[in-house]
Amino acid sequence: MKTSQEVDFIIFSTADWDNPFWTNKQHISDRLAQRGHRVLYVESLGLRTPTLKAQDLSRIVKRIISFFKGARKVKKNVWVYSPLVIPLHRYSFIRKLNSFLLKTILKYYKWRLGLKNTITWTYNPIVLDLMESLNPQQKVYHSVDDLSAAPGMNSEMILNEEKKLLEKVDVTFCTSQKIFKHCENLAKNKVYYFSNVADYEHFSKARKDQSLPEDLKQLSGPIIGFVGAISEYKVDLDLIIKSALGNPHWQWVMIGKVGEGQPGTNIEELKQVENIHLLGPKKYEKLPQYLHYFDVCIIPTPVNDYTNSMFPMKFYEFMAAGKPIVARNIDSLKDLLEAHYSYSDLAEFQEAIETALSSGVKTVEICENLVLENTWEKRLDKMLSKLDSNLS
Repeated sequence: MKTSQEVDFIIFSTADWDNPFWTNKQHISDRLAQRGHRVLYVESLGLRTPTLKAQDLSRIVKRIISFFKGARKVKKNVWVYSPLVIPLHRYSFIRKLNSFLLKTILKYYKWRLGLKNTITWTYNPIVLDLMESLNPQQKVYHSVDDLSAAPGMNSEMILNEEKKLLEKVDVTFCTSQKIFKHCENLAKNKVYYFSNVADYEHFSKARKDQSLPEDLKQLSGPIIGFVGAISEYKVDLDLIIKSALGNPHWQWVMIGKVGEGQPGTNIEELKQVENIHLLGPKKYEKLPQYLHYFDVCIIPTPVNDYTNSMFPMKFYEFMAAGKPIVARNIDSLKDLLEAHYSYSDLAEFQEAIETALSSGVKTVEICENLVLENTWEKRLDKMLSKLDSNLS
């Protein structure tokens, strides 16, 4: 049997390739390709039932166009396929129909692209049949979020399908301790905990001189910055509003798509606060330019089942940028208190920002060691090592 150095990968993602904020799915695929592996990246199957909101309708139109383009080469060794499925996963016969069509198409692309000795690697918990139909050398489940706790999801169906998946996959990787414990209780084979990490080479560019972006030129006073999906289940919008009103001398800059994963997100109150600036999504390559001018970076998550099960990727990204970090005391960050300023309520949030503004990065040496150890290259080395040891 081949080692992980001699195989190709079929990645079942829960995010589209061209999402401006890359997560595990794109980073892992990109780095596998850089190492010479061929990668077929299968975009999201649409776990959440779509709404009639403009955002969802636009995405449906875009997906239909992408589907008819077939598997497209986006860079060396990476092909992206945009599946067209009926997004009614709560019905078993719909899942079976989707599965039958996708099996046929993916087998074709596996043959056409000459993918051999494949490892199927999924972020989507409902694709076990698809994975097995491709006769993989190994099956990997990379659990990065509690999808059953996200808005619009059929929690019961996802948990049932995930249980079946965990009983059959060869290796499971988890990005938070809570997810690790959940998977370990159900899995039949190896389960490993690896937190989210950062693209250090990219985000460390924020430490060097950068030209001031046009949309920051009119701001005066400290910039409190956030980068990520601006959705109510991921960002405590009420906390931001109250803090901005109570601290009008601070400029609150929020970069990201509004309503990602939650199209009903209401930002009308945010837009009415003079010192809150919603800049929309920015290209990945432009993010260090903005981060350079942030005085403090915040991770203002609300308290819910989803956030209690996640390890925010932006934690190490902000650290790579050399910025002080203020984050809610969610479970996954409780062992990293020496590397950031933690809070549990509105008063502590504002106090933490004041301290971060006056003191800068918390425990610089610890942060430097942490971020250099938590890069994508080192993480992928460890993951591939586990795959190899699983074969021996």
